[in-house]
Amino acid sequence: MPDSTTGPDRTPHVPVLLDRCVELLTPALTRRSPDGSGAVLVDATLGAGGHAERFLTDLPGLRLVGLDRDPSALAIAGERLAPFSDRVRLVRTRYDGYWDDRSEGAIDGVLFDLGVSSMQLDRVERGFSYSHDAPLDMRMDPDAPLTAADIVNTYDVKALARVLRDYGDERFASRIAAEIGRRRARNPLRTTGELVEVLYASIPAATRRTGGHPGKRTFQALRTAVNGELDSLRDALPASLDALAVGGRVVVMAYQSLEDKIVKTVFTAATASRSPEGLPVELPGYEPEFASLTRGAEKAPQTEIDMNPRSASVRLRALEKVVGREVS
Repeated sequence: MPDSTTGPDRTPHVPVLLDRCVELLTPALTRRSPDGSGAVLVDATLGAGGHAERFLTDLPGLRLVGLDRDPSALAIAGERLAPFSDRVRLVRTRYDGYWDDRSEGAIDGVLFDLGVSSMQLDRVERGFSYSHDAPLDMRMDPDAPLTAADIVNTYDVKALARVLRDYGDERFASRIAAEIGRRRARNPLRTTGELVEVLYASIPAATRRTGGHPGKRTFQALRTAVNGELDSLRDALPASLDALAVGGRVVVMAYQSLEDKIVKTVFTAATASRSPEGLPVELPGYEPEFASLTRGAEKAPQTEIDMNPRSASVRLRALEKVVGREVS
């Protein structure tokens, strides 16, 4: 979830599809008042607060709940959003940990900007990047017990191959896992640089020349497994839909196919008729609870990709809750 902070290289990080998110969510946030008074927006993946800042600036009556498991992100976002502090509540939690115990009642808008943030990628010591040597960590929550080093060094070879294949769609998963097994038998793998060496040794040269950096899929797989990202998403999405008031909207931006597949599955079910199959007409009261606001998954325009290359893989989907009971 690239964001508009400035990293160690002083390169601005621009929030992805910011104007489109504003366009999609504002109608739900201004149903009661043009300034957003009475509305609540949950930014489920706060990051550095780039999207949140825009909504709070545009809508001076809006209340915002920002969720993030990373205390560094919350500290940076808290500083950034300090001018709006009377309208902001920051919660340290995974985005599936908020919905059951929320104090805000019905929600008018939800924004998910999935994946690793630019801040985390740029913090070399966090171990998310294959471009810099760092400890094999990859935890979004630095207090979480499981690290990438734990997976690489303790999972049996078959389980490790399954992680790489299922979470990274890595076609050389078995070869990589076997090579990791041989290397760690001599010395545990401790750094991203050591892992990259394994990947160069495992992936054929012809594939390396044409398939991008050999670490891309393995690092994605390990990060996803370390942080339980797919399980969190499977739990959080339906819960967020249940929390929406009628007329509320949810926007999800995914950056990998596994995430987008989950979003598509949940959204397809939410927009399906609830009438028994085979009936020629829609039964009253069984209409779809949600309506899609996008035609499939939207991509970033080329102009945005040119300005912000990290937006190239984004897939955006959005729904509006059109029928159902009001959430108290």
